[in-house]
Amino acid sequence: MTSISGTSSSAASAASSASSTSGSTSSTSGSTGLASISGTGILSSLGLGTGLDVNAIISALVNAQQAGPQAQITAQTQEDQNQVAGLTGLSTALSGLQSALSELTASTTYSTYGATFANTAVGSATTLPNAVPGSYSIDVTALATAQARTSSAVASTAAVGSGTLSITVGSNTMNITVSAGETLSGIATAITNSTNNPGVSAAIVNGTNGSQLVLTSTSPGVANGFSISASGDSSSGLSALATTLNTPGSTEATNAQLTVDGIPATSASNSVSGVLTGVTMNLTATGTSQLTVAQNTAPITGAVNDFITAYNQYATTVSTLNSYDPTSGAAGVLLGDSTLAAIQSQLSNVLSATVHGNSIGTLASLGITRNSDGTMSLNSQTLSTALTNNPSAVQNLFASSNGVATQLNTVVSNFNSSSGILQTRINSLNGDVTNLGTQTTALNARMAVYQQQLVQQYTNLSTMMTSLNNTSSYLTQSLASLNDTSNSKS
Repeated sequence: MTSISGTSSSAASAASSASSTSGSTSSTSGSTGLASISGTGILSSLGLGTGLDVNAIISALVNAQQAGPQAQITAQTQEDQNQVAGLTGLSTALSGLQSALSELTASTTYSTYGATFANTAVGSATTLPNAVPGSYSIDVTALATAQARTSSAVASTAAVGSGTLSITVGSNTMNITVSAGETLSGIATAITNSTNNPGVSAAIVNGTNGSQLVLTSTSPGVANGFSISASGDSSSGLSALATTLNTPGSTEATNAQLTVDGIPATSASNSVSGVLTGVTMNLTATGTSQLTVAQNTAPITGAVNDFITAYNQYATTVSTLNSYDPTSGAAGVLLGDSTLAAIQSQLSNVLSATVHGNSIGTLASLGITRNSDGTMSLNSQTLSTALTNNPSAVQNLFASSNGVATQLNTVVSNFNSSSGILQTRINSLNGDVTNLGTQTTALNARMAVYQQQLVQQYTNLSTMMTSLNNTSSYLTQSLASLNDTSNSKS
């Protein structure tokens, strides 16, 4: 540890200069001030024997000792933090690009289809990703209908009879226990509230001839038709009701009947699925119509535009990080950075390469070109024409195993994954910043010890000077007394 006797001439000069100023000097960033060090209250009394401004001298000596190392720590910390900010910004831009590339390589982007009836009165259609493009002639000869049966008219308060009424749909049967004196309204309520209802709705219609029970299948189609019977121990009234409701009427269950390109098909529902792969036809009327199934290119166009937006954000970020202003001398935090240069080079190589075996070949042929500032532009008409003429070639250009988006995604992942170069560097720099903080703490501790040593040295000096002053005063007084005695004798 440096002692005052070993202070260099420059340090002594600094101390001498500081002693001529009033008050203590401010410390370097990160250093420890005098007032924060325990036991330095004695400084207020130091210098009484020397006539020196000890506070200023010690502050100057400590600051001079600390300034150099602290400046290095501060500068390196700032540089590391700037590097972390730059690499984090680059990582964020690459993450946005990677998200857009995932959209371009996803099979669902290219598996969206639309289906339309030329005669919309016949119906509408929806599609699944496995739909097959094509044009089909549809002839609907019958719609699916639900079975409905109506009882004879009786007075609203008339008792129907007693027994058990059984209603069956397919293999499911609902048994309704009817007590003596039960009305049609009570039977309708029991059917509606039954937890075992197999698919029949019940309603009461109060007409001019009286009340009538109307039973209707909740789903259309022959398979959803119902049958009704009364148990053998039922009253004649309940048996008669079951017979009436079980007698075919004018509204019976039927299936939808249609042909697709002359091929007959049937469906229990007017929502016809499974006849055409990936297409559901929602029939609303009989008649003929052309059904066209075509790929919906809007998601592809959207994915391409998202890719260009994300790439341009990346290019703008790179331009800022790699910038240099010759007038001001200001430089981007990653100017000349080897990792940034490698990313730019590898992405550029993929973007300018030809996808072999693809009829479009390059991004430029698809209408995607790069500008002088590094950003991209899209010729929407060129893209639209390519999607109209050969959408599968567009998909192949981006999403095949050697497609542009597939290769770009590989490059970005190599640099920007959790174990990639960018995150590794960020982790290393953050570790350096933490270590520099530890160095600052250690430097402050050393300066505190150094300051305490200076305090002790000046304490000893003050004590010694006080003693010398006392001795000098004593000798002066003794000499004066001797002189007085000598003069009086003479």
